[in-house]
Amino acid sequence: MIEWMWPWIALLLPLPWLVRKVSPSASSSEPALRAPFFDEWQQLNETHGGKALRQGLLPSVALWLLWGLLLIAAARPIWIGEAIELPNNGRDLMLAVDISGSMRIEDMQVGQHILRRVDAVKQVGADFIERRLGDRLGLILFGTNAYVQSPLSFDTATVRRFLMEAQIGFAGQETAIGDAIGLAVKRLKERPAESRVLILLTDGQDTASTVRPIDAARLAAELKIKIYTIGIGADEMTLPGLFGSSFGSRQVNPSADLDEEGLQKIAQLTGGQYFRARNPQELANIYGLLDTLEPVEQALEMYRPRQSLSYWPLLGALLLSFLLATRQCWISR
Repeated sequence: MIEWMWPWIALLLPLPWLVRKVSPSASSSEPALRAPFFDEWQQLNETHGGKALRQGLLPSVALWLLWGLLLIAAARPIWIGEAIELPNNGRDLMLAVDISGSMRIEDMQVGQHILRRVDAVKQVGADFIERRLGDRLGLILFGTNAYVQSPLSFDTATVRRFLMEAQIGFAGQETAIGDAIGLAVKRLKERPAESRVLILLTDGQDTASTVRPIDAARLAAELKIKIYTIGIGADEMTLPGLFGSSFGSRQVNPSADLDEEGLQKIAQLTGGQYFRARNPQELANIYGLLDTLEPVEQALEMYRPRQSLSYWPLLGALLLSFLLATRQCWISR
């Protein structure tokens, strides 16, 4: 079935005719232009007048059709499909992913290849999102600031795409864990209490929040929101020595800034759990454990797919405009 968002726009159909009727006729008190060979011009006009009149009817009809197509597009026709019954058991999962500057560190080893932390998160997280059948999923990206990239939705394909398109630095270079938790609490508090879950993934410690992470976690605990925290980053990494050789190379801990104690407290306060992911395989195993969370029975919901049809009349108007312009150029030749 087709539904019109703004059907009243059809009332504008006679607008060009009204403008032509109401507009005053052009008049001028200036002296007429004296033109040589006027008689010859008048005779030529009388000879081709009938042909010009016949040629003028088609453009007039085409212009009215063009105006009608534009009005149809402006009225926003929408195709509404048959009702689809959504799953009534699942969870409300909000993913909070750190995209601060430190997530560009290359210490996530997959075979012989070393990936950036953010790339490993995207790779494993995308697979986790695809398996969320029946879950309502949302995405928060945070750095210096926290943003809701996708609200809670059954459209997991869009959430996955937003995660894959996330870039380091979009939200700033620092880390605002407390603000990310607070934003997730705001989005989850209206959902059924038994199904509220936040999965927070970071590789550092809070450096930019306006609210302390522990205070935000206490608020989450009061609202019965479980927080599962994941600390990402390898425990050791070899830095090359002189000219990239092993001479002078040294071992460092790239996760020295990871606040494991704080992440553990956040998880314990809310009844969640803290996980440590030193490589993509451990991260995949963690997501596998999260898959085992018991689904929660929820109220039955119905969904009707909606698709905008405005592009069809717009396409017709574009083609008609092109044909009119082509015809006018041909006549001018």
